[in-house]
Amino acid sequence: MELFDRPNSNAAFDDSSKKEAVVLVHLNFNDRNFEESEHEFIELVNSTSAKIATIVHGKRSRPDPKFYAGTGKVQEIKEQVLASNAALVIFNHDLSPSQERNLEEVLECRVLGRTGLILDIFARRARSHEGKLQVELAQLKHMSTRLIRGWTHLERQKGGIGMRGPGETQLETDRRLLNHRIKSLKKRLSKVQSQRNQGRRSRQRAEIPVVSLVGYTNMGKSTLFNKLTSADVYADNRLFATLDPTLRRMKLMDTQALVMADTVGFIRNLPHGLVESFSSTLEETRDAKLLLHVVEAGANRDDLMSHVNEVLKKIGADEVPQLIVCNKIDQLESHEARLDRDENGRITRVWLSAKTGEGLDLLRQALQEYFPEQQEDELIDETVVS
Repeated sequence: MELFDRPNSNAAFDDSSKKEAVVLVHLNFNDRNFEESEHEFIELVNSTSAKIATIVHGKRSRPDPKFYAGTGKVQEIKEQVLASNAALVIFNHDLSPSQERNLEEVLECRVLGRTGLILDIFARRARSHEGKLQVELAQLKHMSTRLIRGWTHLERQKGGIGMRGPGETQLETDRRLLNHRIKSLKKRLSKVQSQRNQGRRSRQRAEIPVVSLVGYTNMGKSTLFNKLTSADVYADNRLFATLDPTLRRMKLMDTQALVMADTVGFIRNLPHGLVESFSSTLEETRDAKLLLHVVEAGANRDDLMSHVNEVLKKIGADEVPQLIVCNKIDQLESHEARLDRDENGRITRVWLSAKTGEGLDLLRQALQEYFPEQQEDELIDETVVS
């Protein structure tokens, strides 16, 4: 194991495995959203270059401490690995380092948990310097718990005279170098965060409100962002198409302006390391004056919104006012663009289609009602809104 190849170049699905099959494992622990979770799992895997050979299902009351799945299910997985000549098994669950090692020993192939899969996708999507640093930091933190892989034959050595072998020394060296790299990444991200804070203070002095787009991944946030701001942010119909935060100025009227922020989409059980690594990026959300919570008009909105709100709570953004934007009404038969108001006449939801532009005028109307004050936009520093 060569530790200090950069994690981004050491992804689970490299060029050599483009045509290799993978076996997926999805176990049901009395999850009421089991089918939705599996659909999302398949979408995640399809976001990579992997070819799905089969999906192994199972039902348990609790995970097995040694293999996560039961021994009988592990044998079934092994049969599928041999039948499809698979090079990788992916669990739609978070595995402990010891569970990964035990499974790899029995299955005789690589085993990846949900967190490792998401990290791999993030490594592929990151484009900006900051985004790549954030992903690498999350990968290294994840890797730090798995350094023992490859050195298990020395686990019982206690380091007495004649007992300290080169493998153990290498393991200690790897850990030290990894910790050094993590500190270096944190230092570099701290500088980026300082620049962001400077830009944020400039906007606050100019009294320019920030509106942040949030929501589950693949809800159409970047498409909406492009339509509202005439930007050219990358948008695609796939999970985590956007990782890098983008800020653009948006005019509501000739003398009224705000700053629109496009952010990374959320997902069920978003790895804690990713939330932590992207904390500086997500500060734009925490300090926003309003959150546009984008949901899919025809989807199970309440369930997906609850997952987003959980992440917002983790980053301290749960107290920021929200306006629900029900997107993709063009995919429904009977819905038209409209505004929903509460008993006090305050707008609570906007129904629109970012793709066709239907209802965008209603969203601008809603924003004008939220921010009626006349704003002086000549004080905005263009270098911090880019």
